Amino acid sequence: MQYVGRFAPSPTGPLHAGSVVVALASFLDARAANGLWRVRMEDLDTERMVQGADQMILQQLLALGMSWDGEVIYQSARLQNYQAAFDSLQTQNRLYPCGCSRREIADSVLSRHGAFPEGERPYPGTCRQGLAPGRTAKSWRVRVDDGDLSFVDRWCGPQSQNVHQQVGDFVLRRADGHWAYQLAVVLDDAAQGITHIVRGQDLLTSTARQQWLAHVLGLDTPSVMHVPLVIDDNGVKLSKQNGALAINTEDPMPILQAAWRHLGFYDVQASTPAQFYEQAVKQWAGRFKPV
Repeated sequence: MQYVGRFAPSPTGPLHAGSVVVALASFLDARAANGLWRVRMEDLDTERMVQGADQMILQQLLALGMSWDGEVIYQSARLQNYQAAFDSLQTQNRLYPCGCSRREIADSVLSRHGAFPEGERPYPGTCRQGLAPGRTAKSWRVRVDDGDLSFVDRWCGPQSQNVHQQVGDFVLRRADGHWAYQLAVVLDDAAQGITHIVRGQDLLTSTARQQWLAHVLGLDTPSVMHVPLVIDDNGVKLSKQNGALAINTEDPMPILQAAWRHLGFYDVQASTPAQFYEQAVKQWAGRFKPV
């Protein structure tokens, strides 16, 4: 089976230091396996999209020496695929409308647990048996089976989560009408034949629900690796929403070396991206052999 990896940024702005770490790790992992590296634009949340950001991201990747294989896929061109999967789940009685607001869910979690469980606000199943009188549907949720789901992350090691208990029935179509990330990413990875996912550790807790959904839809589950996040001086993850500065690709080597160090390696002796990758790919293959 040929290795197929991917980098899937949201075109809400140019790349910053945190997104470069993820791009570099996924690119090196694919090249170390003599595999393919795809790029996908996750542009479902149209209100947050920035005009021209997709082309800026592609230009930045090329300036850093990361060339992709095949065409760039846009989620906005795949809406009918999400609808088809949604319809299939509906025929299986897997879906139900939910009238709960975020505030109501938060209040319910607090009343049950006394505090928010770390990393999640598990949905209590308020609308699982039907909408209460006078309530209208805001979103659509999928009925999750009880039981542990386990997997091995290539960076973080063995993981296990009971999605039913720790997450609850999660949203597949949001209150604003957009398809949820959890549904789109599962379908997109399957459609592109992705065998290995390399992404940031902020998405580690999403993996179990995505693998569960893939099983329900009869899809394969890729191998996963979640690399450390880049955080600012206040301990907050670098992100476009938090005002992370765009990288300046006029001098790509300091950017690549900084991302490489963040992934636990020492600087390589290189003055061009091509020289950098010649050594970095070998070192990556020696430490993270794809499985």
